[in-house]
Amino acid sequence: MIELKTPAEIEHMHVTGRFVADVLSEVGRLADVGVNLLDLEHHVRGMIKQRGAESCYWDYSPSFGRGPFRNVICLSVNDAVLHGLPHDYTLRDGDVLSADFAVGIDGWVADSARTVIVGTPDPEDQRIVRATEDALAAAIDAARPGNRLGDISAAIGAVAHAYGYPVNTEFGGHGLGRTMHEDPHVPNMGRAGRGLKLRPGLTLALEPWFARTTDRIVYDPDGWTIRSADGSRTAHSEHTVAITEDGPLVLTAR
Repeated sequence: MIELKTPAEIEHMHVTGRFVADVLSEVGRLADVGVNLLDLEHHVRGMIKQRGAESCYWDYSPSFGRGPFRNVICLSVNDAVLHGLPHDYTLRDGDVLSADFAVGIDGWVADSARTVIVGTPDPEDQRIVRATEDALAAAIDAARPGNRLGDISAAIGAVAHAYGYPVNTEFGGHGLGRTMHEDPHVPNMGRAGRGLKLRPGLTLALEPWFARTTDRIVYDPDGWTIRSADGSRTAHSEHTVAITEDGPLVLTAR
């Protein structure tokens, strides 16, 4: 069931989105050579507590994970791209870190992700990060009243194709509002002009993620962390977006 939000409800989500953006900006600032993932996790816990927010990840137990998830942020390094379980790992020069974060404030959720390069960047890593950012920008531009869900998916897929990256469609974007995952699912590849007609009040988390040379994934023994099947490096970008009469409104803009 798809629930359209009122302008007042979207503004509540925008308040949450600003906090999510602040947290991801802070994680990007702190991510440096010699920093442990668990230190980032505990810093974010403190920010959540101070703000009076509620983690969407803590105790999360979906069918695809080995739940419950007992962390407040997903931190995925190098060939890991989604649902990375924070653990005792110290960041090294050249690491690629994807951070995915979602919370609720006063009952309204926002979700966002960013990928940063720690220390000295490799040009190929910069390229795949830029590809996800470009794909996200294209997806946001397509999130307009009168377009269809397939237009968003096609926009992401077109950018991936232009960069030469394969696309996995098992995990993608999704609706959100009162909870982190609501209908509809938003694949990162699709056909323009197909699917659900976009209407004002629809709120979506759009999240292109790519691996350099494969669309296949594998899971770590922790049951959560998803990696590229061939070990190639990855990147992930995400924003919460509201479709309004005036076009897309990014609720998690940094």
